[in-house]
Amino acid sequence: MKHGVVLYGPPAVGKDTVTRALAQLSSQYRQFERLKVGSGKSHGYRMGTAEQLLALEAAGDVVYANRRYGNTYAIDRPGLASAFANGVPVLHLGQIDGVCAVVGGYPAVWSTVLLWCPKEMTANRSEARGDRDTAARLAAWEATWQDLEAHPDMVWDLTVDTSAVSPQEPARLIDQLLVQRVGAASA
Repeated sequence: MKHGVVLYGPPAVGKDTVTRALAQLSSQYRQFERLKVGSGKSHGYRMGTAEQLLALEAAGDVVYANRRYGNTYAIDRPGLASAFANGVPVLHLGQIDGVCAVVGGYPAVWSTVLLWCPKEMTANRSEARGDRDTAARLAAWEATWQDLEAHPDMVWDLTVDTSAVSPQEPARLIDQLLVQRVGAASA
């Protein structure tokens, strides 16, 4: 059975940093590059066109898509198949609907991780890394908080306050969780 990791949390919570720490533990962990239709940051994405997205939608190959920062971000079946062929994909999401769509819509054993930090930490991290849209990221932090409040029944395999630990700690815990699940699946 295939295993994947979903990191959920607001902007600047440390999804990229934790993913890099996971990759340092094992080369099997690789950030899933969502299809991005729009502009701005391209690192960590597969840049695409509106036509490509429409073709994926018509084929029923979009597992989840959302709009944020004036762009569309999609998790697609061909992209996931490729990611699983190359290791353990680590998906970054900021919407519980997206987590549910992936966990319920793509056959794999998914480990879901809630990464959290205070809003002030998001502001400080966003400014420190030179984001030009810190205000939009803080609005997304608020939207993430509202999303959590709207889904009090959401169950996470792991919850980590990234303001209280180094990135290596959640990476170690995620890896440990995955090792346990792989062992249980092969028993």
